[in-house]
Amino acid sequence: MSNSDLSSRKGETEEKSRTSISFYPQKNPNPHKSRFQVPTLCLVNRENSVSCQFMAAKRVIAVCQSGGEFESGKDGTLLYNGGDAHAIDVDDETKFEDFKTEVAEMFNLSMNTMSIKYFLPGNKKTLITVSNEKDLKRMIKFHGNSASVDVFIIMEEENVAHDVSNMPASRSSRTTLSEAVAPVDPPLAAPLDIVDANNHHFDANDHHIDASIDMPTEISSILSLSKSTQQWQNTITGVGQRFTGVQEFRETLRKYAIAHQFAFRYKKNDSHRVTVKCKVEGCPWRIHASRLSTTQLICIKKMNPTHTCEGTALTTGHQATRSWVASIIKERLKAFPHYKPKDIVTDIRQEFGIQLNYYQAWRGKEIAREQLQGSYKYAYSQLPLFCDRIMETNPGSLATFSTKEDSTFHRLFIAFHASLCGFVQGCRPLLFLDSIPLNSKYQGTLLAATAADGDDGVFPVAFSVVDAETDENWYWFLLQLKSALSTSCPITFVADIQKGLRESISEIFKGSYHGYCLRYLTEQLIRDLKGQFSHEMKRLMIDDLHNAALAPRPELFQTYLESIKKISLEAYNWVIQSEPQNWANAYFQGARYNHITSNFGELFYSWVSDAHELPITQMVDVVRQKIMELIYTRRATSDQWLTRLTPCMEDRLANEGMKVRTLQVLLTTGSVFEVRGESTEIVDMDRWDCSCKGWQLSALPCCHAIAVITCIGRSPYDYCSRYFTTESYRLTYAESIQPIPDVEKPLKKDSSSALVTVTPPPTRRPPGRPTTKKVGSQEVMKRQLQCSRCKGLGHNKSTCKELL
Repeated sequence: MSNSDLSSRKGETEEKSRTSISFYPQKNPNPHKSRFQVPTLCLVNRENSVSCQFMAAKRVIAVCQSGGEFESGKDGTLLYNGGDAHAIDVDDETKFEDFKTEVAEMFNLSMNTMSIKYFLPGNKKTLITVSNEKDLKRMIKFHGNSASVDVFIIMEEENVAHDVSNMPASRSSRTTLSEAVAPVDPPLAAPLDIVDANNHHFDANDHHIDASIDMPTEISSILSLSKSTQQWQNTITGVGQRFTGVQEFRETLRKYAIAHQFAFRYKKNDSHRVTVKCKVEGCPWRIHASRLSTTQLICIKKMNPTHTCEGTALTTGHQATRSWVASIIKERLKAFPHYKPKDIVTDIRQEFGIQLNYYQAWRGKEIAREQLQGSYKYAYSQLPLFCDRIMETNPGSLATFSTKEDSTFHRLFIAFHASLCGFVQGCRPLLFLDSIPLNSKYQGTLLAATAADGDDGVFPVAFSVVDAETDENWYWFLLQLKSALSTSCPITFVADIQKGLRESISEIFKGSYHGYCLRYLTEQLIRDLKGQFSHEMKRLMIDDLHNAALAPRPELFQTYLESIKKISLEAYNWVIQSEPQNWANAYFQGARYNHITSNFGELFYSWVSDAHELPITQMVDVVRQKIMELIYTRRATSDQWLTRLTPCMEDRLANEGMKVRTLQVLLTTGSVFEVRGESTEIVDMDRWDCSCKGWQLSALPCCHAIAVITCIGRSPYDYCSRYFTTESYRLTYAESIQPIPDVEKPLKKDSSSALVTVTPPPTRRPPGRPTTKKVGSQEVMKRQLQCSRCKGLGHNKSTCKELL
């Protein structure tokens, strides 16, 4: 391909003389498998940029282009347009300097200001730098199976205006750009045009810019941190310098040592004097500070500032205490709550030349988090006042806790008056009980009772934080819920099949119903099956189980059970013994309104998941704020409704009404009617009953009932449950949750809560990744290997032992 062909294919674009910094926030997907890291900043000179394209072959052809421009696509990919082109032969024997020299001669460029970059296969968003022999060989190797690779050569000005940092180079700073996680090219004399992913421009050389406000967070942190160690170089000025205390002196000394890249050790270190010397044997650097008499001030009395060791690059985190790490990452953790310890290790190494271990980073993050969020331990001690404050600011609420004999936290129950009142006045007598583990410092579990409002939206009623999910804690939770609810009508609970819940519900809420959660029932079935079943067989059995649960009549229920029996007699017997009267519509005596799983309150659980790492009082308050916002938003929304039923129920009623036109009603003189269609059903208007069972299960008239209602000249709205009306929905959200002031002192002068001591529970977060809550029953169906050769289970074709 000729140079003119390449030029005409690319086209010409208007040249620009400004240099830009383009920010592409992307990380190495697996930093443990490759030293090659993806850069986060790339300098691009829009006037003298060069693009090279390599064709993958035994002899790689580099098709180099210069004078073009980079444009960012909507998906963040970089496109190169315009410029001149030349071709170069490159192979594994090519020397990097020879290649760079030839490229420079082609375009009459200076080698000192030329930087070569390229894209990884399948990644058109991030530029990788080639700066030595290894980088060039890696580039060829990475694209051994690719047809081509785009490589960009960045042109830099020869006159450097200033260095980012004057501190001595650390070992980590001597790595090549291709090996660095977040390499930053030196700033140029020309104005730097900082461009983020949204094409927002900022002048990096404008020292009047408030980076925390005007610049993207990622760019702001990079530019500010590059000067942090430079600022620490003069934190120790010499003899006579004073500090407010020993702690301040130690922290200042630590920063000073990091900035000058040397390690020290303490000779004396107590509350009134500190003597430190350089860690390198024979180096005369030394400093001594002690307390001024009758004061707490610490003053430097002696100091030898001379280093004969010329400083040593710090390779370990010996001088980096947990509090120091916390002070460094505190602001970044505030902006990025999910800042990982491994990322902290990388950032500290790049910025300060200090190699932390994972534990140091983790502990530093914990300290920084407590500084931002408050102490976990202190939050437990505030529980008595916090509960008092809830009940005083929200009369009618119930907030109570209990401790063990050693005063350690045991459990906490919260039910706001607005939630209790909304459930009693406007919601169906239906509650969903479920739990989620808390990944906080002291672990624990959240137990929750949620309801369904008239539009089938989640309505939180009560929740509890307990040390563990046990039968005893569930009993305590239901006991508190019973005392908080001012209703005597039977309630239907949809909850797990576990024995403790079953006994607690029947004992505390006498006359109520317990509908087994089908999700937990399905999980138990899969665990109890002993035979080898393929993924497809398990899926079919679960589908039949769900259909059996929703079947309105016994004969249809039995049909689906027969389908399960054809697949597995063991599964069929298990279902028969699982008490279908507690989970199957055909036999269940309570009113579940076709809700068959207990994880109805996923919205509520997501709030808790977002806040579970906060101290306990803060977590509860975040949940309170979410419920408060939910009530206000739904109340405002319902004020705009003009329909008699809620929108969801209006749609369901309309869908049933669409089926009426094919039905024939045989009129009688009584209240019982015969309706003919695909099947013949009997409708009893006095009892609000239809033989199809749709009316009873949903509490909305089925199509057969609507046909009869229309024939007798009545309105279907007169035969809908009151819980589905807009009026009931507004009653659900009629009450408001009031704000709770900061917990400092009890509102009541005679409050005895301050005398109660609560300490954190003995449980601590175990090492490793926390387990996640299973959301759906499909997650229990782990796909088994099936051999494509012998069709056997547990292995694949490559490990099959059957002879061909």
